[in-house]
Amino acid sequence: MAHTHPRRAGAVAAGLGLVLLTGCGGASSAQSGDGDGGSGSGSGSGDLKVGVLFPGSLSDDGFMESAYRGYRRAAEEHKGKVAFSKVEQVQAADYEQALVRFATTSDLVISLGGQTDADVRKVAARFPKVKFAEIGGPADGKPTANLALYDPQQAQAAFLSGAAAALLTKKGTVGFVGGAELPAIVNAAEEFEKGAKAADPKVKVLTPQYVGDFNDAAKAKQSALADYGAGADVLGQVLNLGHKGVAQAAKGRGGTLIGGPVAHECGTDKAYAGYVETDIGAELEYATNQLVKGSWKAESVHFGLTFDEPHNDIVLCGAADPAVTKKLDDLKAKIASGKITTR
Repeated sequence: MAHTHPRRAGAVAAGLGLVLLTGCGGASSAQSGDGDGGSGSGSGSGDLKVGVLFPGSLSDDGFMESAYRGYRRAAEEHKGKVAFSKVEQVQAADYEQALVRFATTSDLVISLGGQTDADVRKVAARFPKVKFAEIGGPADGKPTANLALYDPQQAQAAFLSGAAAALLTKKGTVGFVGGAELPAIVNAAEEFEKGAKAADPKVKVLTPQYVGDFNDAAKAKQSALADYGAGADVLGQVLNLGHKGVAQAAKGRGGTLIGGPVAHECGTDKAYAGYVETDIGAELEYATNQLVKGSWKAESVHFGLTFDEPHNDIVLCGAADPAVTKKLDDLKAKIASGKITTR
C-alpha cells in the first residue's frame, strides 16, 4: 500500500579495497578493513576491481547516500572476490581525472549522476577494454561499446511525488524545486506536473525552480519560499542536502514537502508530508553482480516500478485518507503495467 513504509535494509559495514585518489578536488576516500571507516588491507582484496565516482557527499541524505548504501551492500556480498574503491565530493572540473585514475586500475568504473555524463563518455572511449556504467544519466542517453546506462527512473518517483502533492494540497497549488537544470532534473519536473494532473486535473502547478546546486540549503530555501509565497502548500523536490532548506521554508510558511530518495521514519520532521523512495544503490549492485557473473553488457537498463524487483515507492506520513492511498496505488499499478509511461 502507498502509505506503508517498506523499510529497506540499512547500509552494512563492508571491507573496501584501498585506493587513495588525490588531486580530485574533493574528499578522497576508499578505506579498507573490517569496517567502512577503518584502514589496512586484505579483506577488500579480490580478483575484480570496481571504482566508483560519487560527485557528492556520501551523507547527503539523497541520491549519493542512496547509491552508497548499495555500494556497501555490494562490498559485503562480494567480499574477497571484488575490491571496491571510491572517491566522493569531486568538483566537476576533476571528474575526468578521477575517472581516468579508476580506469587505469579497475575492471569496472561506475559514475553517479547525469553531471558526469560527458566525462564518463570521454574516458570510456579512451579505455575501450574497461567496463563503465553511468547511473542516473540522461533518460534518452545511448550506451556505447563499453558504457552501460542505468536509469533509476527518477521520472517515476517525480510522477508519484506530483500525484501525492496534488492529492495532499489544501490550496490547490503545488510546486517543484530541482537542484540543477540538467536534462534528468528537467524531465523530473515535467513528470511531477504530469503526476499532479493525473491525480487532480484542476491542480495548479507552479513553474519549476532550479537552485543551481543540489546541496545549497540556503538557495533551496529561497526557491521554496518563493513557491510558498506564490500559493503552493506542498512541494516536490530533487535535491540532496538542499532539501533541508526546503524543509526550513515549509516550517516557516506552514507548508510541507515530499522528501526522498532516502525515506525517513514519518514524524521525525513534520515538514515532510511523505517520501518518494528510490533505491539508487540497487543499480550499483546490479552492475557488480553482472561483472562477477561474467554477464556484464553495455546495455541500457531501466529500474523503478517496471523492473523485476521494483525500486521506487511512495510513502505518505500521518493518517492518510484511504481515497488518497487508493489513488496512488492505482497510479503505481498503471506505471508498473505500462498504462502510464514516464521517461
